[in-house]
Amino acid sequence: MARFQRSAVPRLLYTLYSTKAAPYSSPSPTAALLRGNFEVRHFAAGNVARAKDDKEPWWKESMERLRNIGISAHIDSGKTTLTERVLYYTGRIHEIHEVRGKDGVGAKMDSMDLEREKGITIQSAATYCTWKDYQINIIDTPGHVDFTIEVERALRVLDGAILVLCSVGGVQSQSITVDRQMRRYEVPRLAFINKLDRMGADPWKVLNQARSKLRHHTAAVQVPIGLEENFKGLIDLVQLKAYYFHGSSGEKIVTEEIPADMEAIVAEKRRELIEVVSEVDDKLAEAFLSDEPISPADLEEAVRRATIARKFVPVFMGSAFKNKGVQPLLDGVLSYLPCPIEVSNYALDQTKNEEKVMLPGTPDGPLVALAFKLEEGRFGQLTYLRVYEGVVRKGDFIVNVNTGKKIKVPRLVRMHSNEMEDIQEAHAGQIVAVFGVDCASGDTFTNGSVKFTMTSMNVPEPVMSLAVQPVSKDSGGQFSKALNRFQKEDPTFRVGLDAESGQTIISGMGELHLDIYVERIRREYKVDATVGKPRVNFRETITQRAEFDYLHKKQSGGQGQYGRVCGYVEPLPPGSPIKFEFENMIVGQAIPSNFIPAIEKGFKEAANSGSLIGHPVENIRVVITDGASHAVDSSELAFKLASIYAFRQCYSAARPVILEPIMLVELKVPTEFQGTVAGDINKRKGVIVGNDQDGDDSVITANVPLNNMFGYSTALRSMTQGKGEFTMEYKEHSPVSQDVQMQLVNTHKANKAVE
Repeated sequence: MARFQRSAVPRLLYTLYSTKAAPYSSPSPTAALLRGNFEVRHFAAGNVARAKDDKEPWWKESMERLRNIGISAHIDSGKTTLTERVLYYTGRIHEIHEVRGKDGVGAKMDSMDLEREKGITIQSAATYCTWKDYQINIIDTPGHVDFTIEVERALRVLDGAILVLCSVGGVQSQSITVDRQMRRYEVPRLAFINKLDRMGADPWKVLNQARSKLRHHTAAVQVPIGLEENFKGLIDLVQLKAYYFHGSSGEKIVTEEIPADMEAIVAEKRRELIEVVSEVDDKLAEAFLSDEPISPADLEEAVRRATIARKFVPVFMGSAFKNKGVQPLLDGVLSYLPCPIEVSNYALDQTKNEEKVMLPGTPDGPLVALAFKLEEGRFGQLTYLRVYEGVVRKGDFIVNVNTGKKIKVPRLVRMHSNEMEDIQEAHAGQIVAVFGVDCASGDTFTNGSVKFTMTSMNVPEPVMSLAVQPVSKDSGGQFSKALNRFQKEDPTFRVGLDAESGQTIISGMGELHLDIYVERIRREYKVDATVGKPRVNFRETITQRAEFDYLHKKQSGGQGQYGRVCGYVEPLPPGSPIKFEFENMIVGQAIPSNFIPAIEKGFKEAANSGSLIGHPVENIRVVITDGASHAVDSSELAFKLASIYAFRQCYSAARPVILEPIMLVELKVPTEFQGTVAGDINKRKGVIVGNDQDGDDSVITANVPLNNMFGYSTALRSMTQGKGEFTMEYKEHSPVSQDVQMQLVNTHKANKAVE
């Protein structure tokens, strides 16, 4: 974009020009025209300060009028319903549909058939809207713990967030998880207490829970007028005005004076708000301590400063379903959440040993953009980009810093759920999508002048695995295509091949997560897949020393085979870092040294499959002490075979045992369910090693065999009314009990007999 000498007249032309070309112009031409006129009038009316300040860059106003926000919460707190109302009031959609609507349409942001059927959000969806001449980019995220990566990557690229809390359910387990994610990415947030129209609604109880459970420094900026079926409107504690919502969809806001019977509670709650903000904002504290009257403007500025500094969380109230309180919440987003230039974003400079560099976040700098989400669309891969600095234009060449590849941007779009609008350019602060750019989730793009990468996202480890295979052999191509695509889109979804059983194993964050993917393979790729419990990776080992002395001799005309090996096997000491050790203790040349590697290879091969259940043998030391060779008939093959048979000969004498994987399981459950959960762990042959208290929750640590953990996430949810959560990681392999060993060996023999 051309630069002008900033005298007053070119400045006016420039304002007009940048208004017309800015990618923020409102979708409708009328709105764009009005906005253009507004800017000219605004300038012509003598905005002298701006004319004087020649240094103010062209992008400053459009950046200040931009918000990137996410809506996150526990399951069923009303995130998607709230987003639907926001889109309606900002004119992006013209009628409201419910999440589980009778009309079969479903909410705008739940664009997948599966989401509409189950009434849950599975993928985060991006959209944008305009409210009071401000551009708001919104990402609606899932609430279910199994889709936690969707929340992680949305919060990674957002500048602010709305944490939705249910006025009846209060702060629930997933609310705590989401809040922890917001802290991790240092996202300033507003809280919205939803569902004030429901029986048992108590916003003050929820506010206290936010203070105790989420450790929020928080206070209400609104007071509801009536609750449950009497919920009529809201009183704004900052502006001291009462709002009522009329019209079929609550689109008409009537502003009135505060009802006389509520003046006392309003005065008390406003004082509380001022006190809480004063604790973290020096300017307001000064006015408060010297008993000066605090004007609405002063209080608004103080709340904004404290919120952006992440020292305070303002609490809004309403009922999205009943269309009350959404417009004031939008005003709160504009008033209290930061614009992109008020947030600190850091990149890592690859040329300076990953030194941290702060990005000013302006369109003037070199391009830095992060690919935070991938989707396979009808036209190829759709890559969601958050532009942190610089400008990206259609047709530009950009460089993927992670791979070093130079790519042309063929098509640039703005997303509205599953619809898209083509744009020519996007600058810092915007969230857009590009087509036809091959990359992975988390890759950074620049214009080639810098080698910056954005810090990566936190990707939790999968906790659950299933074995899948297509029903018909012909659909193998589509099946692998589906798995490759889902693996690329979702970093928590892993696909592996079990070398021992040949099964395709898919791993993810829980049963629902994997069920959804199996269902998507069936719907989107028309491949029916069978799902089975995967084979657990058992191991075998020996518990005592055993001798071997084996002669391998074969004579059948021509060159024969001859090789004799003597020695012993013994278990390695506990905690040994190596799993297999081979030692040659032959004195002299009983076996020529050139055959020793073949002997080692033979023992290693034999240890790959123990004779109990056919799993690899670990923690074993093989020592060879003597042997014999033949001048003509000895060969590498002869000694390798001699070693394999020698191992099998002495294996049963070494008292072998089966080892099973033990998982370190950490559970967080409300205290009232502690006894039930502990009893269930004992039933699964788990050993409880720790039990701590964290607020109202019990944190139980236990070592449980992996073989007994299948289906656990469902069992835990039913035991704890959906409030319990657990993480699981591999700890060690340890011996199974005698009865389990007998059972495994008999099953293995039976399977072999069938084969």
